[in-house]
Amino acid sequence: MAQIEKSFNDCTLVYLEKTFGLRQVYNALDLIEWQNLASKIALSDFEKAEINIYQEQLIDNILHWNEQELSIHFIGPILSLARFTSPERRFNIFAERLISATVENLANETIQLSGKPDGLIATGYREPESPFFCFTEYKKHREPSGEPEGQCLSSLLAGQALNYPSEKAMYGCFVIGRDWYFMTLLGKEYCISQDFSSATDDVLKIATMLKALKEIITELTA
Repeated sequence: MAQIEKSFNDCTLVYLEKTFGLRQVYNALDLIEWQNLASKIALSDFEKAEINIYQEQLIDNILHWNEQELSIHFIGPILSLARFTSPERRFNIFAERLISATVENLANETIQLSGKPDGLIATGYREPESPFFCFTEYKKHREPSGEPEGQCLSSLLAGQALNYPSEKAMYGCFVIGRDWYFMTLLGKEYCISQDFSSATDDVLKIATMLKALKEIITELTA
């Protein structure tokens, strides 16, 4: 029997729940700890000034930017503030890099999950190895086809398989227009945060969540 192949782009929450037995929870400890760590991080005056510049551009342009423009002018600079490149710890941030993993479904069939997340933080300096964090972005509130939360979760599931038998959580984020959502996956349970609007003061919380993620990954690679 030929192996079943499934692209991240074709995955929805319904498909992932029915196929792999994933279930959503609303008080995942890993997400709570991530948010608690972020609440303790203080941004410098320089960082706040930089974020304000990016936010002003976002507010002026969000209605007509396409996905690449949103990424170049806002998402990329915000991610860069966290400085995810760490040669000494051997992890880095990547974009549009292929990841692929074989995952067993509830029927004991193997499914090849693969795709190119918009963003990826993984071990490896020049090329990704084992992912910790996957990122999906959508310019519009909802695209004609595809589901950003399903795409993000499927990439986390593949990352989990690549990290097996790690008992650590996988971390993720998906962006729909100006709204950011953070996600964790541990075992079969996933959790999605409330939305954070990058056009409001929530943009500072987004920045501290990313800086907290840097601390989490630094500890994981210690």
